[in-house]
Amino acid sequence: MCAQDNSLKIGVYVDSAYVYKNGGRGMQYNILREFACRDGAQSIRLNAYVSFDADRAYEDASFGGGAKKFHSFLRDLGYKVIIKEVKWFVDDETGQRFGKANADMDLAVDLLIQSESLDKILLVSGDGDFVKVVNAAQNQGCRVEVIGFDNVSGQLKEAADQYFSGYIIPDLLPSESEILWGQIGSIVRGTCNYYNKEKSFGYLRFLKEISPYAWITDIQNPKCPYGSAYFRNSHFINFNPVDLLPSYNHIFEFELTLAQRDNHLPVADHIRLVTVMPY
Repeated sequence: MCAQDNSLKIGVYVDSAYVYKNGGRGMQYNILREFACRDGAQSIRLNAYVSFDADRAYEDASFGGGAKKFHSFLRDLGYKVIIKEVKWFVDDETGQRFGKANADMDLAVDLLIQSESLDKILLVSGDGDFVKVVNAAQNQGCRVEVIGFDNVSGQLKEAADQYFSGYIIPDLLPSESEILWGQIGSIVRGTCNYYNKEKSFGYLRFLKEISPYAWITDIQNPKCPYGSAYFRNSHFINFNPVDLLPSYNHIFEFELTLAQRDNHLPVADHIRLVTVMPY
């Protein structure tokens, strides 16, 4: 739950259609709200911009019912759902029918107008079209954080005051593990912050919990919310780390197993590459 602190007001703007198509399918909107409010902020705006295909809903009752159920679920979590209906067109050259439901303009206008009453904005998207919007909100005095999954614009990532890969935020995307994220036996996601090429071992860093101190990456600091896991090259599945690691742009998913070393760190096993973020 969000701690109520009127001194810090945040607005969350989710480009739901973009996120759904680019790695964020199944994103947990309740976890997103918790992450947005992690530093005691009060959620003033929670806007989710979704597309809706009325033609398909007319032909497929299960699709229409599922979409309405999803919209109701978001409203129950406190989100305002802004629906952009798909409009269909025919290509003059090929004769093929294609649909568009671009909510970028709605999101951009809302964000800019509402930023005047906010201290911080969390934009969930990877669309580079929002770079100027981010800059404009920052010029209004707002801090802007961005969360993305796949196909994230490098310019958008650089424009943000802080960027987070949605893959590494605990439980934002469900994993196959029923064990609590960060515990031995759980499946987590993270990046490689150290790799010894000669000895073929390294360390993967992962966020143990949602914390206001995500900027503290030194695990020796008691406030640091990150954990570290040891690995060897043989722990990777269909990935060769040589010449590619260390890297903060490669996101890995791995299982935490019992420590086998004197430093008592867990071991990362069954490591697979999830995505590569832009540099």
